[in-house]
Amino acid sequence: MPACPIPTDEALRQRTLEDMNLLDTPAEHYLDTLVRLTQELAQVDTVLISLIDQDRQWFKARIGLDASETPRSISFCGYAILGDDTFLVPDAEHDPRFADNPLVLDEPHIRFYAGHPLRAGNGKAIGTLCMFGPRPRLLSQAEQTNFRDLATLAEGYLQLRSLITRNRDLRQQMDREQRKALLDPLTQLWNRGALTAFQAHEQRLAMENGLQLGALFADLDHFKAVNDNHGHAAGDQVLCECARRLRAALRPDDLLVRQGGEEFVALLRVKDDEELKRIAQRVRQLIAGTPLQLPSGPLGVTLSIGCTLLSAGEQIDAALARADSALYAAKQGGRDQVVYVPPGS
Repeated sequence: MPACPIPTDEALRQRTLEDMNLLDTPAEHYLDTLVRLTQELAQVDTVLISLIDQDRQWFKARIGLDASETPRSISFCGYAILGDDTFLVPDAEHDPRFADNPLVLDEPHIRFYAGHPLRAGNGKAIGTLCMFGPRPRLLSQAEQTNFRDLATLAEGYLQLRSLITRNRDLRQQMDREQRKALLDPLTQLWNRGALTAFQAHEQRLAMENGLQLGALFADLDHFKAVNDNHGHAAGDQVLCECARRLRAALRPDDLLVRQGGEEFVALLRVKDDEELKRIAQRVRQLIAGTPLQLPSGPLGVTLSIGCTLLSAGEQIDAALARADSALYAAKQGGRDQVVYVPPGS
């Protein structure tokens, strides 16, 4: 297999990517939506926003693939960032660059691939919007135009994102390796360690903006039955889709973490308990509103939620314990509901 080529401006390209502070950060609702829309419009199995790091391609957004990264040396996207337009491979089995590639011979058995370069503000290609599937395929001119337009949207979002103050704060707090240790690889949410790392920051921002900090503790109902009846792969798919829906229901600045297993925690800056309860109900409804699509068929999933507000000077752990007790009450009360417990209860 030919080695994946390296751009002549690789050092500057890599530095540009790192300066944008995108690598090893949580998945985001807007990019999740874009890859899902691309999948639906193109009728393709897998869509990724792939960032080409020094020795890997890391997926900032993904649908149709469980892996969060693959080696750069075997990537199709490593070729796509070399050009200006969409890089197309109609049938990888008959392309000498990819015929013996592990991604062709083994899962995900790529035959068709299309990747459009995504560029930073200085013009350097940092990654791609790509799509692929296990069957040979050609794209019409209209399909190629649509794909380029979607790539333009992805590129614009990534460029704007790198300017957001929240990201500048994040750079000051920790380096990439520290961030990577705080990410859950399955759902691409922050893990429970991030709750400890960021809680003081969230409390400070709430105080500075004259808001209260709310804690939301959520648990998928009857999740063990999903694994028992449909298998752990289906269980992972349920967790990933529910994570996407949680990101969609919450606001971009809300801190969302996978606490462990099928449990999720969010910290939200809100005006009062009514706003907190409205958001919690929106989360619950978005999970339960539409069945999840599994290979075995549609599956209805519900979520129970406990929530509370932090009192002045209260430690996060004390508030989470109170929200956890409210979650227990929601479970005992029949599940698929929100229970609020006020501070001091």
